[in-house]
Amino acid sequence: MQFSIASFNVKNLIGPEKEYYRFQSYTPEEYAWKRDWVADQLLDLDADVIGFQEIFEEEALRDVVDEASRRAIALNDVVIPSAGKAYRRKVIFDKLGVSPWNDAALAFAPNVADDGVPGERRPGVAVLSRLGFAGAPEVIQDLDTPLTIPFQALRGMDPELDGGSYTLRRLSRPILKVRIPVGDTVITLFTCHLKSKLGEYIRPAGAAFAPEEDLTRYDPVGRAMGSLRSAVRRMAEAWVLRKAIVAELDAGNPVVAVGDFNDSEHAVSSEIISGERPFRNYSWMLRHDAQDYSDRYSSEDHAAITEAVERVRLHSAEKLFVRKSLRDMVYTSAFGGVYESIDEILMSRHFHPDYRARIADMDYFSVLNDHITDGAHPEAPYNKLASDHGQIKAHLRLRAE
Repeated sequence: MQFSIASFNVKNLIGPEKEYYRFQSYTPEEYAWKRDWVADQLLDLDADVIGFQEIFEEEALRDVVDEASRRAIALNDVVIPSAGKAYRRKVIFDKLGVSPWNDAALAFAPNVADDGVPGERRPGVAVLSRLGFAGAPEVIQDLDTPLTIPFQALRGMDPELDGGSYTLRRLSRPILKVRIPVGDTVITLFTCHLKSKLGEYIRPAGAAFAPEEDLTRYDPVGRAMGSLRSAVRRMAEAWVLRKAIVAELDAGNPVVAVGDFNDSEHAVSSEIISGERPFRNYSWMLRHDAQDYSDRYSSEDHAAITEAVERVRLHSAEKLFVRKSLRDMVYTSAFGGVYESIDEILMSRHFHPDYRARIADMDYFSVLNDHITDGAHPEAPYNKLASDHGQIKAHLRLRAE
């Protein structure tokens, strides 16, 4: 059985004449253009399961999906031979057609911080699945138990000194968890959109804006503090996702995590989500409880530790594809001359080609990024309506029992 999983940050999907951010909205004509563009991208993407980010309203997403389905049906009427044609079963026609999403299941997780106030809207995430869902979707955003991250005092200082702490009570955007039935297997899929790199500045009481936002009085130190706040929040959100992923892996469930991570593969936040890479040989390493210079882990310890690490790792579909192909660059975002992948499809070892007990193989990996323009480029305003992210898709094939 073949199936596909994709990630699509649509960039600010909302109906016309609705102010989502301050002084930002779509005219009816702009919304029609955006709906047309997103529907075309969905047609090109042709994925069975799609994780969406930056969805302000479920109604707008359903409108786009309905339009994409109408186009898929019209396309199929043209390119798929009728039942009376002797050659209709040729494989080429399977490649030309696109399955519509009329009967697909849709789960939308609105942002709990979105009160509907014009100019102060907050986006959510969604999952569209031709394969349906097994059980009810789950949303993680407001934490029942706040996450408090303590810091110990630095070495050489009084151990009684307080190293401080950071507390996270709510994620900037929801994490949506769904279970996807694929053949006789059920895959747990997480869709996320982590805190962006945009600086987080604190507005004084009664002020119209934070001082750091006034670029005519540029404050490099204050703006650096804003970037620090964003990074800490993003890494804390990554840990919340990581904890949920490990719980699924501990239960023996295959896991896929998709979304806009707002960081590259090797950023700390991304590595928190995917997990550690195992050390090449733990037998070289001093034991955690070493009593002398030669007290190192045994070869048996090495095997056990490696398995413990590998069991809960996630692997980048993009990097697995690059490994098997001759492609040397994939990017989903561009700004200021920097081209990078900040959108990811991460998969547990149930999909890794080196894992003997894998349930599926990835045959191909697609990226739709021809529309991406550098933020310094004259065509950059085009990105107001098109997405400023590339769309990625993993082509998977379920293995026979």
